[in-house]
Amino acid sequence: MTNKMEWTRRDFIKVMGSGIFLTGLNLTLPLPTWATTAFEGIQGIPSKKRYDLAIGHYSKMIDDRKGMFTAVNGTVPAPLIRLKEGDTVELNVTNTLSDNSDTSIHWHGILVPFQMDGVPGINFAGIKPGDTYHYKFSVKQAGTYWYHSHSRFQEQTGTYGPLVIDPKDGEPFAYDRDHFLVLSDWSFEDPETLYRHINLMGGYYNFNKRTFPDFLSDISEEGFKKTISHRMAWGKMRMSPVDIADVTGATYTYLINGHSPMMNWTGLFRPGEVVRLRVINASAMTSFDVRIPGLDMDIVMADGKAVMPVRAHEFRIGVAETYDVLIRPQKPEAFTVFAESIDRSGFARATLAPQPGMESTVPKMRKPIARTLDDIGMGMMADMVFGGGMKHDEMADMDMGETMHDHHGMSTSGMQQASLSEPTGPEPFSPVKGDPNVAMVIPNPKTRLSDPGIGLGDDGWKVLTYKDLISAEPQVYKVTPDREITINITANMERYMFSFDGKKFTDHEGPYQFKHNERLRLYLVNHTMMEHPIHLHGMWMQLENGADKLPYKHTVLIKPGEVMSLLITPIEKGDWAFHCHLLYHMEAGMFQVVRVS
Repeated sequence: MTNKMEWTRRDFIKVMGSGIFLTGLNLTLPLPTWATTAFEGIQGIPSKKRYDLAIGHYSKMIDDRKGMFTAVNGTVPAPLIRLKEGDTVELNVTNTLSDNSDTSIHWHGILVPFQMDGVPGINFAGIKPGDTYHYKFSVKQAGTYWYHSHSRFQEQTGTYGPLVIDPKDGEPFAYDRDHFLVLSDWSFEDPETLYRHINLMGGYYNFNKRTFPDFLSDISEEGFKKTISHRMAWGKMRMSPVDIADVTGATYTYLINGHSPMMNWTGLFRPGEVVRLRVINASAMTSFDVRIPGLDMDIVMADGKAVMPVRAHEFRIGVAETYDVLIRPQKPEAFTVFAESIDRSGFARATLAPQPGMESTVPKMRKPIARTLDDIGMGMMADMVFGGGMKHDEMADMDMGETMHDHHGMSTSGMQQASLSEPTGPEPFSPVKGDPNVAMVIPNPKTRLSDPGIGLGDDGWKVLTYKDLISAEPQVYKVTPDREITINITANMERYMFSFDGKKFTDHEGPYQFKHNERLRLYLVNHTMMEHPIHLHGMWMQLENGADKLPYKHTVLIKPGEVMSLLITPIEKGDWAFHCHLLYHMEAGMFQVVRVS
């Protein structure tokens, strides 16, 4: 990797943004032990039953530039919290912020009473300046998780850290060494400024615009008529096929364990060891594609729950997801951990090596991605309308909700007569015509669990898909659902409006109603042209992917035009957050409350 710096528009924006968000403090944040470079692994760090955490403002250097961070106990990332299954634990969180802001901590993926979940305004009041909130709960699970602030944009500015729970009966697989790889995205711009920019212009940070040569290339590949019809369709929807991510490497520096690619975090191993890597996506807005050239990866956990090992060379990890992987380096050489942003605007990079100072080749980034209408489930409609098979006013009517079909191709009109033991399909979505919150409706959503995702699968190596996941955990909930509901993921990206069922959080009449201990089938239908990591607090979602033993997930990354079927058993009464884990989408309205009663 070269250290030569080239001055670009991206660098200009980053530097100008840093002028807004720098601090005059001389104190530079240290790193927590687990995130220091040349680290030998977390296996020597013991579990505890009590933690005292203080959230405050500190400065920190990233690539020789100073920025203001919202740190936990004076470190970014935050300290490792290590618990043990079966223990009752106490975690005291004190607000020492200097700007008079409230704060909070949410224990992501952890099953707790709702008062301990840490979402201000939903299940507690937040932590006022100078106050301490006393979290106390019994630990009912094991695996890899994380924790973060649920207050405004503090997660973006550094309030996140890893959380590991040791199983009381021993690990389900053997390994010799244990490292965290915590992915994140950092900007020197004040997040309020960043949020304002993308609200005013959705493509503010997108420098990958379509050009006239791209137009000629499309004609060469697809023909003139189809190219024109698809361009007209994108124009009608007021969307761009290159809007892959709202916030990009134009302002973000992508980090692993708090280290930029130039800082190069290094984790040590001995040749011949089995090394466990606990990969956590703690970013605010970025999905990553992760690979380690030269090493196979066995994925053994998803979202803290054991799965049957899946051999893969790359996996996409959405915001808030976690994957545990095993690697087996045999030679005394260095290996690069390469985590490429989904839009190919940047990457995070780290090294695994037998000794400090070693490096390996850093892969070249792949070409930027452009979506097709087929990628978002609109290809056939565009061909019908703009290719001459349908009038424009007919498309307008169809846009707003014709009959949907499920992934078996069965109409939902006979839904009440069908047995709930098999999926019957999502309910049709028909928002009010002209609703400014809804820019498009997918007429025929598809399951896409075997699809690795846009930009993946054509490189000649195995990429993990949700279809590959088979649980290695006990199936403790009943199989047959008692009820089915559909929640639609909706947006008007041009106006930066994100919502569920066409309504922002402030517009919903009340919470979604779940019944305590019922078996619920939830259909998620994505009517937007972006991937969304959807997180449900307080309970597991089991992904109906055709496996005999369904995998457990606390966060699912749903693709454009996709319908996803999930089985849920609400085990704790109370109010729970349900939201997109893209931080600025959540703040823009893609948030709702689930009430379990």
